[in-house]
Order: sequence, then C-alpha cells, then structure tokens
Amino acid sequence: MAKDYDDKGGRFAQPGKTPLDDIPAVMKFYKLPKAFPREVQEEADRSDSFLKDAGKRLDLRKKFIFTCDPVTARDYDDALSLEKDRRGRRVLGVHIADVSHFVRPGSALDREAYKRSTSVYFPGKVVPMLPEALSNGLCSLVPGEDRLAFSVFMTYDKSGKMVAASFAKSVIRSSARFTYEQVMSVINGAEPEIKGAKRRRIPLFAKPPSKTAAKTIRAINDLARQLRAARFAEGALDLEVPETEVVLDAEGEMTGIVSRPYDESHQMVEECMVAANEAVAKELWTNGIKILARFHGTPDPEKLLMLRSELGAIGVKCGNLENRKVFAQFLQTIKRNPLYPTIATMVLRSMKRAVYDASEMGHFGLAKRFYAHFTSPIRRYPDLTLHRQLAAYLENGKGRVPQKLLERWAAHTSEREEIATEAERSLLEIKKYRLLEAEIDSRTPVEYEAVVSKCTPFGCFVEIPSIATSGLIHISRLSRSFVRFNESDQTLSAGGRSWRIGDTMKVTVDKVDYSQRRIDFIPVGLSERNFRGRKGKEPKGHTPKTRKHTKRGRF
Repeated sequence: MAKDYDDKGGRFAQPGKTPLDDIPAVMKFYKLPKAFPREVQEEADRSDSFLKDAGKRLDLRKKFIFTCDPVTARDYDDALSLEKDRRGRRVLGVHIADVSHFVRPGSALDREAYKRSTSVYFPGKVVPMLPEALSNGLCSLVPGEDRLAFSVFMTYDKSGKMVAASFAKSVIRSSARFTYEQVMSVINGAEPEIKGAKRRRIPLFAKPPSKTAAKTIRAINDLARQLRAARFAEGALDLEVPETEVVLDAEGEMTGIVSRPYDESHQMVEECMVAANEAVAKELWTNGIKILARFHGTPDPEKLLMLRSELGAIGVKCGNLENRKVFAQFLQTIKRNPLYPTIATMVLRSMKRAVYDASEMGHFGLAKRFYAHFTSPIRRYPDLTLHRQLAAYLENGKGRVPQKLLERWAAHTSEREEIATEAERSLLEIKKYRLLEAEIDSRTPVEYEAVVSKCTPFGCFVEIPSIATSGLIHISRLSRSFVRFNESDQTLSAGGRSWRIGDTMKVTVDKVDYSQRRIDFIPVGLSERNFRGRKGKEPKGHTPKTRKHTKRGRF
C-alpha cells in the first residue's frame, strides 16, 4: 500500500472511520487542541470582572455604528461608522472588539491564545483561539449591548485620500447587525434575499435598514469604491478567486458545495478593514515601533518568467509581469477570459505566501507600503499583540517589543496559520474524496465540466470548478493510441486529437486514492469507446449511462 506522504515529505491526514469522525481525525493529525484547559476556561468565565475597570474611554454609544457579517456568523468583532467633521470631510470609523482588555499578557488565557495563535474553521465546527465566553460573549459586538472597543478614525478628502488618522479606546453600542445580503440590497436598492436561509433554519432579518442606516451604508460604500480604485491604480492585484463552502448533512457526508459571493458588500467591508490595518501599521512603524507586519513579498523573477511562459503556451499575452502596474492591468484584462479560473490558479501559484514578519514591511498584493493585522483579535494572535502595542503607544509613547521576541512571535504565528490552513484544506479534501468515492461505489457516475490546467508526459491535470477540486487524466485514459507530449506548446496529442491548457471536457471520476491524495478522472464517452473489452467489462464505477451533474452547492 502506498504511503500517505506528499511531495514535500509531509504526511497526509486520513479520513475517520465514519464521516462524523473526519474532523476529530484531522484535529488529531494536526495536533489541534480539543478543549481549553480548566485554568483557561475558569479565567475566561471570570473575565467580566474587568468590566468594572474599563479605563478612560471615548463614549460612542450614541453614535450610529453597525456590524456586517455572514448570515451564519456567531461573533462580531468589527463594526463601522461614518460621520463628517466640521470641514465636511468624511470620517470613517472602524471599531474592533477590545480583546486586549480581557486577555492580559502572561495570563492563562494569553498563553493559550499564543499557543493556538489562530482559530481553525471546519464545516459546522470552529476550533477557536479564545473561549466562547469571550469570542461569542464579552468581545462580540452584538447590537444593543455596551461593548469595549478599539476605534480607528480615518479622515478622507473628496478624492478619497486619507488626510488624518486617530485612535482611541472606546465603548460602543452597535445600533444594528446587518448581513452582507442586507447591505447589498441597500447598495442595489432591492430587497435582501438570503439564499438557503429557510433550508438552514436561519432566521431572515426581515426588518429593513432604517433611512439613517441606508444613507450611512451608501456613503461608506462610495468611499470604499474610491479606496478600491486608488489601490488598483497603485498596482494592487485584483485576483478574485471564488471561495466555496462545503455543505454537510447530519451524518457528516458532503451533500454539495455553495459558492461564496464576493460582491460589493464584501468589498466595502474589506476596504474598511484594509484601511484600518494600514493606518495602525503606518502609525507605529513610522514612529519607530517594530510590529508583526503582515508581509507579502514581491514574486521571484524566475517564477514570473515561468508564469509568462505558461501563459504564452495557452495563447495569453501578459507583458512584463515584473512591473507591478503591468501585472495589475493584466489581471484586469483577463476577467472575462473563459480561461480565467485556470489563469488565476496559475498566477496564485507564482506568488509568495503572506506571512508575519518582524523586520520587513509591505504587502505586494494589496500595494501597501505599511500593513499589519489589527481587525480580528478574536481569532488571530498577531492582531492582539498589535492592539497591546498601540494601546501602550497612545498611553505613554511606548509599545516597543524586543526584536528577538517579535521574531519568535512571527515564526510561531506564521507556522500556526499554515497548520490551520492545511488542516482546513485537508478536511475539505477528505469530504470531496468521500463524495467521489461514493459515486464510484454507486456505479452512477456524475458528469463534471473539467478544464485542463496542465499537460505532462504522463497525462493532463484538470480543474473541476463545480466541486473546487482537481485531478489527473492519465494518458492511458485519453487514448488507446500512442499519446505524444509536445513540450514546446505544452500539449498532448493522439489519433488526430490534441489536448492543451484551457480545453474543456466532460469527465467522470475514475479512481480515488486517499493515501496519495490523488483523484483520477476519465473523459466522458471515451470509457465505452476506448476501454470496453478490457477483461470484458468497463472499469469499476463507470457505465455507459451517465447523468448530468448539478452544482451542489481570493487573494
């Protein structure tokens, strides 16, 4: 039996005995914590005692402040507001839950939060960084309740240029909780429609936004449009890759995939968070205080040359990608290209991974000179450290942390983030593999639309957009004739037929190998024509009769 190793020498997590055991199996494999230690839980349960000493704070409870989150959200750690100053300039307020007030340095809560460093998100389950008493309680900016926050105020002129920024510990009372669907309905001037709400038994938020809310939302969105346009003018990468959410039934079986929209409501919130992250990072870094920057380095020239070559093989001209603005313009031009999903995947593979860094500053993808994470202290430890440094800086001009300690934090939190990402991806893969294996066992193969993403001497790799997965079509499944690989144009050919990157075809699953994390597909129509007669029968899981697949369901 093949060993469960990947091409980097690491091991793969294996599925549980039953679908319900998959999450525990993945958690065990990646050594994710099952529960909070008793000492930590008890400390969290006593955290409300800190409310008696909230310290000097800016009282914003009478201001119109709202949250915007997914309909399924359980905690709300960021809120928005917008007002005008005496000169008529817009003042955007980004209000973040003041987790640092409850999680004190050196406490049991702090040690456990550092150990975890990040929350891990599985379908239907979260492995949180902080206990529920904080994440869903004291630190959740629920409407109608007084909450402690850390506020960032950014003043913008008519052109959308930030001309001033200030920061303050505050107390807020969220006026409303909106969903992305509701905010999008305000932007579009239509009634909200929350897909799947009835099926998931999630209550609809039928009460429409007030006139004040609608006016504020539209004003913030107008500002967000300016901020977004300015970022792209500076060479930010507009690489929107649709995110997907796996839907599980009560038995833990995958029943489909839902595509997560990335519409203007999401962009509005994102631009506000990016602006706050940048403002805090710039304030501290330019005043000589080193922090855990969210660093995204410039791509290696060699990888960009390779990307250019791969794009050229499929007939896509991209220009000099080492020029940031050329790179950004190229991404804008391919939005409507039918090969966009394939091109986006190729571009992402050429990029460096964003990490936490204690000595370098800058974010290539966002085109930001100063950038750090500040807006999610409930689920990310680097955000919590930034809150503490900003608080100390505002109080007495301090906030400096020994460089060696920052470097240790950077390495640890980057590692924990990577582990969390791998665990989440691993669980999703297992669920998809179970789905495809069930199709083989049922002998009723589902037809999927596939896009060729790469050609090699041993076959072609394909992407399956409807289930957000990929696999291989081996040359033995492409044709019974000799299959030739042409390295110059990256194509495969046999019997008067050829396959190249970007080609589409209907496929069905041929084989699922958990150990090697590999899925083999076979083109529809070729199974019967090319392979009937091998030992007198079709390969397992494939019959001439097929049914069309129905969809079940960023950088």
